[in-house]
Formats: sequence, C-alpha cells, structure tokens
Amino acid sequence: MDISIIVPLYNEEQNVFPFTQAVVDVLDGLNKSYEVIFVDDGSTDGTFMNLCEVAQKIPSVKVVSFKRNYGQTSAMAAGFNYSSGGIVIPMDGDLQNDPRDIPRLLAKLEEGYDVVSGWRKDRKDRTFSRIFPSTIANKVISLISGVHLHDYGCTLKAYRRNVIEDVRLYGEMHRFIPIYAVWHGASVAEIEVEHHPRRFGKSKYGFERTVKVILDLMVIKFLGQYVQKPIYVFGGLGILSIIGGFLSGLWALYLKFFRHTSLIQTPLPLIFVLLIVLGFNAILMGLLAEICIRIYYESQNKPTYLVRETRNFG
Repeated sequence: MDISIIVPLYNEEQNVFPFTQAVVDVLDGLNKSYEVIFVDDGSTDGTFMNLCEVAQKIPSVKVVSFKRNYGQTSAMAAGFNYSSGGIVIPMDGDLQNDPRDIPRLLAKLEEGYDVVSGWRKDRKDRTFSRIFPSTIANKVISLISGVHLHDYGCTLKAYRRNVIEDVRLYGEMHRFIPIYAVWHGASVAEIEVEHHPRRFGKSKYGFERTVKVILDLMVIKFLGQYVQKPIYVFGGLGILSIIGGFLSGLWALYLKFFRHTSLIQTPLPLIFVLLIVLGFNAILMGLLAEICIRIYYESQNKPTYLVRETRNFG
C-alpha cells in the first residue's frame, strides 16, 4: 500500500459522503495504491451507519469504530495501527481540510523530507476563540520544543511510516508528532494548505482542549529532556524549595529581631512555604503519573482504545 489516509470522526454524519467523494477523487488521480481509514470515535449520530454504507460501495474505504468516545489522539493512534501505507496522511473529516492538498504534501515528501506539516495560513475560524489562542500556543510550542512550525494544530500532515512506527500517543499529543519525529532524526517541512469554513455539524474544540495541550506540552518537554535524568527536575526543584524555605526563615528572623514581630503574628512565611511545596508536589506527581501510565500501557502492549468492529480488513 502506498498511501494511507487517516480520518478521525465524531458526530460528522453530514460530512461522510461529500468528504469521501472528494478524497477518493483526488487519490484516484495519483496512480498509487491507497486506503482511506475512517475511525469513528464513538459517534452518537448516524456517522457509523454512513461509514458502513460507504465501505460497502468502496473497497478502499475501511472503518474502525470505537465502543465510546476516546478522543482524537486515540482515534489517530488507531488509524496508524490499522494502516499499512508507506506514507500516512491524517486529516480532519469535517471538510475544512482540502483533499486537493494531498498531492502537494506528497511532492514535498519526494524532496527528501520525512514529515510535511500543513499550515492553515488563511484560516477560516473564529478569530478570538480559535485563531488567537492557537497562534499563541504555536509560538510557545515552537519556543519550548525547538521545532518551529506555524500550525501544530493542523491535522493535515504527511508522515513516512518509519517515523510514526514507534510513536505512542496519549492525551492530546497527536499534534506533537513532528517533535517526536525530530527527536528521532527526521527532517520536517511545512507548506501552506487550504482551509475552508465548516459547512455541516459543529466544532468539537473548546477552551478545555487548550488547557490539555498546555499540560501535554509540559510532559513533552519533560520526556524530551529529562526522562532519562529526572534528578535534574526533582533535584532542581528540591533545591529551589530549600532556598525558598531558607529565605523565608531569614525573613522571619529579621521580623523577629529587627521589627520585634513575633513569628506567630504573621502567617505569611508559612503560607508562602506551604503554597510553594504544594505546587511543586502537584507538578512532580503529574510527571510521575505520566511515566507510570506509559509503563502501564507499553509494558503490556495495551492500546488506548477498544474497537467495536471493523470493515474491509479481511
């Protein structure tokens, strides 16, 4: 198989037929073998029924259906696991990504790159609630990771299979695959792609996803630089805690001996130390939990999803 298109869907019944027609029309003109793998992420509308109808008519269309909603990252991971193409291209199924950009992604890969990321330069979304926070997030991610892309949130990307074979996805980390790829020595390019307004259905993105992305970015930074030397994090924060406690003690002594203020008259030193310690403990416990969850899944080779049924996999 030359190309695998991965399409996560959640309650997109109106988009199934027009999207399938659009993407198949483009792929038929490439003279390459291909498969289109739809991952139904526990939809509660008629998405799965429409996908079954499409799969019955078009053998190159394959369907993976989850028992419940696991999120876009798990759907993407399932698509990667069930795909067999040498080149894997994930994209949104809401008709905002344009299938006509697929040949351009492939052409860029042919220049020798391992990953080609789409950039929705002229993005057709709400400015305040979607574009502005996304722009800030992309700048922060690029700064922290060292992998400079304009649009980490664009699902439309192209990967060579060897880049994604060893990638394990959790949380909202599908957007960080280019960072994983660079860590493994891959070359990454970016091209401008079309972006269309949503015609049917409603967006599944909200403010809570921004919070998740920020937390996942912290994990990415930790795993990228400190997973093999966590003492640098634990020891560094421990030293800061000790220094903070030492300075608090000095200030308390200053108040006692030079301002004649009893230590029991002001709660500020205790509050300061307590909040700092609790904050550090919370962050470190979160990082430890991330490591533990990876051990849980990967040591037992457990997937992060459960499949209800499939279509056209033989």
